Amino acid sequence: MEKPELPKGMRSRTYRWVTAMVGLLFIVLAIAILATAEGDRKLGATLAAVVVGGLGVDAVVSAARNRLSILARIGPLP
Repeated sequence: MEKPELPKGMRSRTYRWVTAMVGLLFIVLAIAILATAEGDRKLGATLAAVVVGGLGVDAVVSAARNRLSILARIGPLP
């Protein structure tokens, strides 16, 4: 399944940079989760880091390809 094209108003260079920066923030957050995990909670921390890091990588790749990321598709969260 291919990701949908961005709507016309979202194709700006600024939108893509912001998406890439949010993706990098998520990647750094995943690394921080792994770095601060303690012994008995390593499995949960690893799963959380994989999910958060995966969303970050998807956002960076989506910004590079001018597509909507998974984070953008779930809509504005409260």
